[in-house]
Amino acid sequence: MKKFNFRKVLDGLTASSPGSGGSGGSNSGGGAGSGSVHPGGTAGLLREEIQETLTSEYFQICKTVRHGFPYQPTALAFDPVQKILAIGTRTGAIRILGRPGVDCYCQHESGAAVLQLQFLINEGALVSANSDDTLHLWNLRQKRPAILHSLKFNRERITYCHLPFQSKWLYVGTERGNTHIVNIESFILSGYVIMWNKAIELSTKTHPGPVVHLSDSPRDEGKLLIGYENGTVVFWDLKSKRAELRVYYDEAIHSIDWHHEGRQFMCSHSDGSLTLWNLKSPGRPFQTTIPHGKSQREGRKSESCKPILKVEYKTCRNSEPFIIFSGGLSYDKACRRPSLTIMHGKAITVLEMDHPIVEFLTLCETPYPNEFQEPYAVVVLLEKDLIVVDLTQSNFPIFENPYPMDIHESPVTCTAYFADCPPDLILILYSIGVKHKKQGYSNKEWPVSGGAWNLGTQTYPEIIITGHADGSVKFWDASAITLQMLYKLKTSKVFEKQKIGEGKQTCEIVEEDPYAVQMIYWCPESRVFCVSGVSAYVIIYKFSRHEITTEIVSLEVRLQYDVEDIITPEPETSPPFPDLSSQLPSRSLSGSTNTVASEGITKDSIPCLNVKSRPVRMPPGYQAELVIQLVWVDGEPPQQITSLSVNSAYGIIAFGNCNGLVVVDFIQKTVLLSMGTIDLYRSSDLYQRQTRSPRKNKQFIAGLTELNDSPVPLELERCKSPTAENRENSYNRSRSSSISSIDKDSKEAITALYFMESFARKNDSTVAPCLFVGTSLGMVLIISLNLPSTDEQRFTEPVMVLPTGTFLSLKGAVLTFSCMDRTGGLMQSPYEVWRDPNNIDENEKSWRRKLVINSPSSSQEMGDQQYTIICSEKQAKVFSLPSQTCLYVHNITETSFILQANVVVMCNSACLACFCANGHIMIMSLPSLRPMLDVNYLPLTDMRIARTFCFTNEGQALYLVSPTEIQRLTYSQEMCDNLQDMLGDLFTPIETPEAQNRGFLKGLFGGSGQTFDREELFGEATAGKASRSLAQHIPGPGSIEGMKGAAGGVMGELTRARIALDERGQRLGELEEKTAGMMTSAEAFSKHAHELMLKYKDKKWYQF
Repeated sequence: MKKFNFRKVLDGLTASSPGSGGSGGSNSGGGAGSGSVHPGGTAGLLREEIQETLTSEYFQICKTVRHGFPYQPTALAFDPVQKILAIGTRTGAIRILGRPGVDCYCQHESGAAVLQLQFLINEGALVSANSDDTLHLWNLRQKRPAILHSLKFNRERITYCHLPFQSKWLYVGTERGNTHIVNIESFILSGYVIMWNKAIELSTKTHPGPVVHLSDSPRDEGKLLIGYENGTVVFWDLKSKRAELRVYYDEAIHSIDWHHEGRQFMCSHSDGSLTLWNLKSPGRPFQTTIPHGKSQREGRKSESCKPILKVEYKTCRNSEPFIIFSGGLSYDKACRRPSLTIMHGKAITVLEMDHPIVEFLTLCETPYPNEFQEPYAVVVLLEKDLIVVDLTQSNFPIFENPYPMDIHESPVTCTAYFADCPPDLILILYSIGVKHKKQGYSNKEWPVSGGAWNLGTQTYPEIIITGHADGSVKFWDASAITLQMLYKLKTSKVFEKQKIGEGKQTCEIVEEDPYAVQMIYWCPESRVFCVSGVSAYVIIYKFSRHEITTEIVSLEVRLQYDVEDIITPEPETSPPFPDLSSQLPSRSLSGSTNTVASEGITKDSIPCLNVKSRPVRMPPGYQAELVIQLVWVDGEPPQQITSLSVNSAYGIIAFGNCNGLVVVDFIQKTVLLSMGTIDLYRSSDLYQRQTRSPRKNKQFIAGLTELNDSPVPLELERCKSPTAENRENSYNRSRSSSISSIDKDSKEAITALYFMESFARKNDSTVAPCLFVGTSLGMVLIISLNLPSTDEQRFTEPVMVLPTGTFLSLKGAVLTFSCMDRTGGLMQSPYEVWRDPNNIDENEKSWRRKLVINSPSSSQEMGDQQYTIICSEKQAKVFSLPSQTCLYVHNITETSFILQANVVVMCNSACLACFCANGHIMIMSLPSLRPMLDVNYLPLTDMRIARTFCFTNEGQALYLVSPTEIQRLTYSQEMCDNLQDMLGDLFTPIETPEAQNRGFLKGLFGGSGQTFDREELFGEATAGKASRSLAQHIPGPGSIEGMKGAAGGVMGELTRARIALDERGQRLGELEEKTAGMMTSAEAFSKHAHELMLKYKDKKWYQF
């Protein structure tokens, strides 16, 4: 058996099968399998001139950062010293947020929902409790948090956890009503257990239900408050192992919170009531209120309300306490939105929310539970938003959120990613967008300000664009792995608002979100921006810094597909020749009853939306230049747009769908071409489309001849062929308002478009403006664009659009194009340098268009001058032009298909990046198509991923990982190596604030909390070992790495050790100073005592 070197395969194993080239026919290369084709000749000489510099060592896949709102949140926690926030989700994810730039994503491998989060305050650690009854300890002293320990409960389900401040013992309540204690350092269960039947009275005949609350007394750490679901509250003495007192209430308990003095606590209940209890009189609550209940007559119970799911009772030194709770609204207010109620003294403020409240936390000045809490803000976690309310101002304004939590404000429908774009764009877009920001935010700084973040080594600007279902488009600054919104554009403003009752008459192709953005095209250099919408329209925008009021120019295009041109199963009853009367052109057909609207009128030449006809005020920013709409044809709605491309240097936009291609001159606002896909082919059609009558064939050929010889542009859209009308009655038996499935399969959609200075025909000697058109059948057609020679003529003379008859072919639908020069440099499409179209200060000379056109090297040298890279769903090919010889072909996949492909720049060299439906990300060098990387990264589980995945330059990519989050990744080895330096630090060394002086009397009578030793009580020596079958300890993957410190590596360890030594030395120094101070005080006291003794030494008692 012959052996072969696999390394050579990856480095570009070439096959010997030659490729064929030509004009007017198939020009695909031969060669089977996944190899590359290298024919000889001139193209071979061109191949040898390029030295490819990229190797597989340049590439590695790595997730970088996740932006957006955590999808399906379930839990919330805050570290009041480190000032960082943690959010848990239903999918087992944790997001940890600090100051802008500090944003970390963690994921439990099990994917179990996060029930509760608890910070080890100022310790750089986090405890998570999951729905699979597992506790996890996360180390936050590293940029990528890792699990140190896990503890899996086998026989009981976890319902509530509580970790006292500065304690290493975690209380865990279960569904059975028992309370267990876990050592945080070793993550081992203590033998000390509070069984439910010991906590309640022996006379109680019913189970108290799951534990819903655990907290130690602020007065005495040796007392634990246990709340059960059925309304029972037990005050447990940990030392004596008995219940000191019990409280019973006839409504279920949802939450409990202490007064800071430890003598009172407040409960929230399922009937919308709040009860305040005093430890001295536990028989009944000394205060019961239903805040949102209707006042009743004396002696009658207040009306029940919705449950109060959580209450927090926070005290202030100089004002009344804050009582903050969620829920509790009256049942008769079913239409009211979810609310958060703030009670401060006699004032009650109800803050209505846009989404249901998941959790909230009150942020206080002190971490000590036995001091005045002094609340200053409330963090409210909603199902789809995160807000922070300022409690220091009477009107309770919200803080401006620095995180991109509103990506999903309207569902994201498409994305675009631009790396290394012009640096001035970010500042310009921000300066325009900041004028439209919402007002009324709190004037204080964002309170979640923990962690540390530096800009890092990555300095090139990046911009992400998201299109949304409501027609809005958002521009985001994505530089240095952060995300901040720059500018928002509302595309729906160019259309008239839909009146009630009119929707079905005009927008039948989409019942909801008729303005949804489907495709985005942006030229950063010229700042020309274009969107296509789901209602078959295209809008072209130009950027201006000046406000204008003008009418919006709109064009309506009739684009249809002559399905008769394709052989379909149909009865042989059609007459061979049409009547002479049918030769008259007509706009409408006598269609069947299936294409008649409910009003009895066939829809024809009607757009889906109505463009505003009155002058419209357009603020600075992107302003609509032209709206192009496809119209209904013979009762059939226009098909959605499948490809879009714009070129600012040519002043031309092209778009296509499954019916055909439209080319529009947006400078002169005229339609240059509107033609069915089949009409773009000449008589040498590769798929040999047959006609049903001789006259039909003549009509087709004549039409193409007329197209080539016509001296004027095709400004009017083509009507349906007259010969088709005569046979409409016989054809409508196999057609409905939407084409039959057989005809749908036969349709050839336009899937890719590309403008470039290239060779339109085989063996051309000069380059010219061209439009490459790719179809769903793998065909590539080249259309020549004849532009006026001078700038002045461009505004008046017509543009000629001529199909050249040049065809290339690939397997599968064409996805992308690109071009390289003979030196291997990636050629940029021509563009016009941006100038403000509304700047009245510019003189006549400055209004001349400045074009940047990157043409191949001079054609005086013999041979090919240009590479053209074409990638389809199945394979990639590289053609040399103008000979149209296929140099290389690589069959990327046989069993799957490519979803996204882009030619990108990496380390100043071009490569082809592909994302496959089977989850593989593949990188190939250019032009040889040698595989550089093939990683099974992400199986396609949702069409959202396919719709939003995109590559860009410098090894960057992104996709929408959930409806609310963007996941960014890199395929650059260099960025993977530098990622640690770019990420923020979650933990920074901060000294824990000192507790306030309790005073002599409080220290004397404040309880026995100061002498309580949990280690002695819960340790193995006293409590014994817990049953092994109760819980299983699992060492975490980060347990070894977690001991290394914040940065990882040798330097990180040394830094951590130095910081620890500094802290220890500082504490020792403080202790030494205090000792010296105490010795000085003792000496002074001794001196004064000796002097006093000498003074009164010889005096008699009666002399005093």
